[in-house]
Amino acid sequence: MRKLMRIVLLVLAGVVMALAFTLASFSQDRPAKAKVVHLDQGWSQEDRLRYYYTSQGSAAMSYDIFLNLDAANNQGLFSANDNLAKYGFIPQPADSKYNPDGLPIGITNTVVADGRWKGKWVGLSCAACHNGQIEHKGTKISISGGNNATLDVHAFIEGLDDTLAATAADPQKFARLAEKLGQRDDAGKEALRKRLEEDAAAVHGYRGILAVTPTVVGPGRMDALRLIHNQVQSRWLDIPQNWVAPIAPVKPSFVWNIPQSAWAQWSGVLFDPILRNQGESLGVFARMDLTSKTPKLGLFDSTVDLKGQIASEALLRRLAPPQWPEAVLGKIDQEKAAKGAQLFTQNCAGCHSTWPHRWSEPKKQDKRFIENAIVSVDVIGTDPGQFSSPQFESNPTVKTGRMSEYLPAPDNGAAIAPPPVVFQAIQRGIFDKAVAKLNLSDEELVSAHGYRASYPEPPDPIPAIGYKANPAEGMWASPPFLHNGSVPNLYELLLPDNERSKTFFIGREFDPVKVGVDTSGKSGKFLFDTSLVGNSNAGHSFENRPTEKGVIGRLLTEDERWALVEYMKSIPNQSRQIAPFGGPKDPIRAWQDKTFFHVKNPGTYNGAPQLSPASTTKHALAQESINPGEIVTKNLGLFAKRLVEKPRLLRTAFYHR
Repeated sequence: MRKLMRIVLLVLAGVVMALAFTLASFSQDRPAKAKVVHLDQGWSQEDRLRYYYTSQGSAAMSYDIFLNLDAANNQGLFSANDNLAKYGFIPQPADSKYNPDGLPIGITNTVVADGRWKGKWVGLSCAACHNGQIEHKGTKISISGGNNATLDVHAFIEGLDDTLAATAADPQKFARLAEKLGQRDDAGKEALRKRLEEDAAAVHGYRGILAVTPTVVGPGRMDALRLIHNQVQSRWLDIPQNWVAPIAPVKPSFVWNIPQSAWAQWSGVLFDPILRNQGESLGVFARMDLTSKTPKLGLFDSTVDLKGQIASEALLRRLAPPQWPEAVLGKIDQEKAAKGAQLFTQNCAGCHSTWPHRWSEPKKQDKRFIENAIVSVDVIGTDPGQFSSPQFESNPTVKTGRMSEYLPAPDNGAAIAPPPVVFQAIQRGIFDKAVAKLNLSDEELVSAHGYRASYPEPPDPIPAIGYKANPAEGMWASPPFLHNGSVPNLYELLLPDNERSKTFFIGREFDPVKVGVDTSGKSGKFLFDTSLVGNSNAGHSFENRPTEKGVIGRLLTEDERWALVEYMKSIPNQSRQIAPFGGPKDPIRAWQDKTFFHVKNPGTYNGAPQLSPASTTKHALAQESINPGEIVTKNLGLFAKRLVEKPRLLRTAFYHR
């Protein structure tokens, strides 16, 4: 008996040791729950939840099936927070009103009340990509409206595709799914299998659109312009030949001050918020009919949720940029920041607006908007891949399919047309059909269009083939930097571009010294390689080579770089610093500000308003021909712009009297 007891005790001891080892390994993979700090950006907790879970019409697959899928490796549910966190989603506790199923931020329940897609669908909200979180020494800092630098949409769709395929192929997995959904008889199981197979086909189609890229995109980026094109003009138009390879991934921009800004996307392709948001939803799994014969028979039907998009945009109008949390990330050296402020004015402010901002001329109902510098790729020198996307193609390169008769002249009836012409016809058809259901008043419709214009008035032209310089407030909270996320921190952004990291790891751990992602690999294992297609970290360079493309300023000293970094940490200098929607009572008028990039460089903005000669009386105007690429500084170092004029350039420089 004693011998038996000894054996039992030895076995139990072994089990305990094995269990302890397993739990230790588990705890290393899943550290103890960290404290989450929400910065005061003007939103209540209810505002945040509304933003996280308001649907924009994304409908990837059946909501109930998604909730109950076993993960492909049988380690719990695919929809569990722990599993979805592997793809970079930010976990969020359940909320009875906004998140009853305890899904991560940005995974939402799209309810379609009627029509062919009636039902509940799982999709992505704006917050999936446009809401950030950084971590420092065990504290998580939630950045409302920031960029989710670790969300890997490509990997998520691949994982979901594998899970659906495994469930359809494995009788035991399917039986467990049927049991969870209460489908116990043959008819119920047959109906469930049909839905499962339809969902599997849909997600597999998304995977096909996302998967073929020359570069592994990794977390925090997507080639949004090409993916929207592929979803709309290839998949839903049912013309495979219209597909293009996504070769220029970009990171999601932060969205504070976006409703107040003249331009939103990195490339300034849209100024109208409702059309911008509609385009986003078309790219992230909204369903649409682009093949029926007529609108009466279903053409232009969609799951696009304009009401949800309008609600989310209204929330953003009162979202402030995040203030540096000194209690978590360390005190700001105010003396150093003050020196940095002077350097910023001299070297950066011409492009990057700061409080109280430069404002446009009045639009609808006298509303003004923050003027963002759109800097030509020939000047900024950063990765130009975005501008080879179909949205910038003026030649007829896509098949029009059912859209042929809906194209404006001179392309009406054409079998092949420029991609933007086809896309705008699709967008207009979907928008008109969706907005008809809302019965909006004229005022509500003008507001939905952000007071930029009264649809369908012709929009402002795209300002230039160049990248938008974001307002600088809160930029510290949105690493990695440049439009394609190719520079890990603010310090390196101020270096000559050939001195920047060629590779670095991406994760949530924050470096409060250089201000950016911790590149050691402590919190992220994806290695970003700047030598790959779409990943160039060239341009926006500070060095003493003024004739070089991509050099935007002089070489900075080490002390100057650190002072600028400290200043960038210090803005905004107070919480809830919200730019007034429509502009302040007494605005700084961008086109009368001689320090504004486009006033100094008028040839770079083809949408500039015509101002009277009186607006230039405070400065003398000098013009002279110079060699291509040459930058000449005079007196106070005012920037002299290069305006392309055949092989030579016309420099227009303003000098103080």
